[in-house]
Amino acid sequence: MFKVTNPRRMMMIGLVGTIVAAMCCLTPLLVSVLAVVGLGALTGYLDFVLLPALLVFIGLFFYGALGQRSGSRISCCEHEPMKHD
Repeated sequence: MFKVTNPRRMMMIGLVGTIVAAMCCLTPLLVSVLAVVGLGALTGYLDFVLLPALLVFIGLFFYGALGQRSGSRISCCEHEPMKHD
């Protein structure tokens, strides 16, 4: 798993993910693609995946925006390195 510490990059990932998830939620784009591929039966389960993904990407965007506004790098686990005797 990768660690994103740059708030600007975090905002861009959140924005792109939000746009993709919103396009799939609000337009029949994903339903059409699934039907063409032969997976039309899965369209009933899309809301269970796409709506939480949309919320996660919106949250990631705002988390990055707050980090960029404060001017600091976001790090949840910043600590001093261990000293060996």
